[in-house]
Amino acid sequence: MKRLVLLVTIVFGIIGMINGNNGIKGIKETREFELKSPDRMITINISVGNKVKYSVRHGNTMIIKGSEISMELGDGHVLGVGGTVGKVATNAVDEVLQADFYKKKEVKNNYNELIINFKGNYSLTFRAFDDGVAYRFSTSFKKPIIVKKENVNYCFDNDYLAYIPYVNARKGDGDFLTQQFFTSFESQYTIDSISKMDVERIAFTPLLICLKDGKKAVIVESDLEDFPGTFFRKGDGNSLISVQSTYPKVEEQGGHNMLQMVVNERENFVAKVKGKRDFPWRAIVISENDAELMNSDMVYKLASPSRVEDVSWIQPGKVAWDWWNNWNIWGVDFKAGINNETYKYYIDFASKNGIEYVILDEGWAVNKQADLFQVVPEINLEELVEYGKERNVGLVLWAGYYAIDRDMEHVCKHYSEMGIKGFKVDFMDRDDQKVVDFYYRMAAMAAKYHLFVDFHGAYKPTGLSRTYPNVLNFEGAYGLEQSKWDSELHQVDYECMIPYIRMVAGNLDYTQGAMDNATKSHFRAIYTNPMSQGTRCRQLAEYVIFESPFNMMCDSPTKYMQNQECVDFISEVPTVWDETVALDGKLGEYAVIARRKGDTWYIGAITNWDQRTVEVDLSKLGISKSSVIMYQDGINANRNAEDYQIIKKDIKDNRIVVEMKSGGGAVIIVTS
Repeated sequence: MKRLVLLVTIVFGIIGMINGNNGIKGIKETREFELKSPDRMITINISVGNKVKYSVRHGNTMIIKGSEISMELGDGHVLGVGGTVGKVATNAVDEVLQADFYKKKEVKNNYNELIINFKGNYSLTFRAFDDGVAYRFSTSFKKPIIVKKENVNYCFDNDYLAYIPYVNARKGDGDFLTQQFFTSFESQYTIDSISKMDVERIAFTPLLICLKDGKKAVIVESDLEDFPGTFFRKGDGNSLISVQSTYPKVEEQGGHNMLQMVVNERENFVAKVKGKRDFPWRAIVISENDAELMNSDMVYKLASPSRVEDVSWIQPGKVAWDWWNNWNIWGVDFKAGINNETYKYYIDFASKNGIEYVILDEGWAVNKQADLFQVVPEINLEELVEYGKERNVGLVLWAGYYAIDRDMEHVCKHYSEMGIKGFKVDFMDRDDQKVVDFYYRMAAMAAKYHLFVDFHGAYKPTGLSRTYPNVLNFEGAYGLEQSKWDSELHQVDYECMIPYIRMVAGNLDYTQGAMDNATKSHFRAIYTNPMSQGTRCRQLAEYVIFESPFNMMCDSPTKYMQNQECVDFISEVPTVWDETVALDGKLGEYAVIARRKGDTWYIGAITNWDQRTVEVDLSKLGISKSSVIMYQDGINANRNAEDYQIIKKDIKDNRIVVEMKSGGGAVIIVTS
């Protein structure tokens, strides 16, 4: 790591005065602070008086205007209201972080920082990066505190267009707001102006705002530890106001197959925490052009450093998945399903093709018992582990959230000693303080027993994969599994949005790899024999476009064996990278991303339902002349989405023209 840190402690005088007391009792003098990004393009102005407000500009573009921030405590104190400023410090940091299992090996972490200490044992820290801003509260109380709520407000100067992932919830008896705290975080984006947002509905993050001058702002949070996640709803004017899930008071086992804890009553506060702590970062990623969003590291940079000293045992890779394809194999002399014969077939397929893992999804443990030691009689796990070990294939187990939480250490110890490599943990469907704490406890316990984790049924990433690198994936997306039951699916359009919004938060369990591919008019939702929207090459390109250290192969081994060229590509493409470059794209229309592993570049491109031609400039990757392999939509892919071609050619002028059919995609492999 190379690191340059300049520390200057300054006691600021009053830089500016707004609402000077003028002899009026109770009105505080207002102190003004300004913080600029290293490139001087971003300016944060902070006003501290009776309230704390801040605004952000990027060049001449207003990002947010005078937005109040505060934190209400259970004893009646409100941090950020009526506070008296003590010492103020500034830092300038320029360092390179070494990343584990990420989209790049090195992450540039360059920012200017302002720390405002208040009398009363709390502080506010602001950071200005070249690509965004962040702030957080910190407290230093001697005793634990209760947080009634944190007020995170974003006020905009115009009625901008927003990409809003509303919580999917139906009104029932009782408080609709509280009902929305139970969610799978799987929603497509509602595109509407801020003024037209549904005031009764809440939305989770990341949430994108389209600003002036083609600029974008994406709202995220990072270092979410021992505190609930933040939703947003429409506020006054053109503002978004925060909502946090209140603390569970009464829970009972229930939900999907009795694998969840359902909250029946909640407290009137959001968290009870240690008195001395840092709270989550509230951040906005700012881009001048859409493509910049696809290479954001903001959430990663703000997360706490790794707590796992030795990461050598963590092995990312691909996994043959059973549930999406409904254990649908044929041409065998046994009944396919949840049994050892079927999983040996999956293991044989994985071994033959260099696939690192096979997952046993829901069904291997006795249904509705939430007991991971009750294995169905058709499964002999010890036998399967040994069978896989002999063939260099590791096994991963699916587990419902409550089933693993009720006896976490025993479960992790037992299955680690058996030889299981990791868990896919599902159906948390909440982000209140108790469930957020589960994520950290699960990550730490899994690391203790050398197990990796894929969080499914999960909220978006908030930096946990930096703190615990054995956490390889998060869902928090409207993934390909939706194609099994949603006939009104708009997946192709959505897939051209998530690289600019959801993926700003981090890695993505999307579960691509379908071999049955459909045009827009041919698509049907078939639960037991699902298909994907868009072309075959689109499915291949998503292994490059989507960040996923633990990458699913969703379709049946039998189907893959009928499409060996595709399997060869999927097995070869890396899941972690040395470098990432966002080459081109426009939100909701198309995306082109280049990722390097060693001396080889993989370039992925996808388009929406519009047929599109894009030009890829290899000089942006430092490549002059090269030989390339292209996976491209076939000439008839608009009629038959499975039509594709593989092209090998020499490139002499640094530019490659890529033609994508409706819902199409492409992959270019360049070895320098």
